[in-house]
Amino acid sequence: MIKEVPPAAEMQEGTVPRHHQLIVTLFGLYARTPGAGIPVATIIRLLQDAGVGPAGVRSSISRLKKRGVLESVTVQGRSGYALSSGMQDTFREGDERIFHPRRAGIEDPWLLATFTVPESQRNIRHKIRSSLVRMGFGSVTPGLWIAPGHLRPSVLSYFENRGMGQYLEFFLADHVGSSDMRANVAQWWDLPALELQYAEFIRLQQPLLERWLDGGQPVADRMARAFVDHLLLLTEWRRLPYLDPGLPVELLSKDWNALEAHDLFSRLHSVLGPLAEEHATAVIDDVP
Repeated sequence: MIKEVPPAAEMQEGTVPRHHQLIVTLFGLYARTPGAGIPVATIIRLLQDAGVGPAGVRSSISRLKKRGVLESVTVQGRSGYALSSGMQDTFREGDERIFHPRRAGIEDPWLLATFTVPESQRNIRHKIRSSLVRMGFGSVTPGLWIAPGHLRPSVLSYFENRGMGQYLEFFLADHVGSSDMRANVAQWWDLPALELQYAEFIRLQQPLLERWLDGGQPVADRMARAFVDHLLLLTEWRRLPYLDPGLPVELLSKDWNALEAHDLFSRLHSVLGPLAEEHATAVIDDVP
């Protein structure tokens, strides 16, 4: 176990991810085979170095089970958990967004969305709106939403899998008017807020890359430290590609910092990933 506060957690100050987010990242990285489970004791052991105590782990697992993310399994006679079968497609789609985010071309079509919800089911409206934002849509008007066309497969799958597809209609369209699309996207999406989040990611993670490249990490517990840094890194990063719709670069500011942030994430992932996996595999395989 790492005896000192992990550097990544130290840098994150008051923004350390919630326990359940770390657990989702853990399963997404190391327990993707259908039916493959991790004993509860092993989950606790892996997360203790990230500052999560046993009570926090058990409470978060319980919430994730209720949400249908995890399911109970037996691992070599021990109580454990695995990803629910219904989550496999969600995680595969997430891989593309997180590790290979796509940016639209200026001539690519746009995906338009509109929805109708009966008055008796008004609670679903907020759920649909928040889901559209999560999937990268911008708001043209209160009843019309827009996103780059390449998001079509993941968007359709997302809403169908969550039982909301019946309320939405989607259309592929080209922009044929004379309006300034650069000015339009600045109204439809909150780009300054997204830039701030990318800037914060760069501020927090650039020193971490420099420490690892400079060999500033101690040899002792090197793999365990890489595991914690990588777990925090991926948990912080994975929400950003969903907030970023992947708009054409021609419609963005010249200093759009998403490209720099993605390069930083990729470099850190390549440095930390192999060491982190070696540590996680050793701990997971160490089942009495």
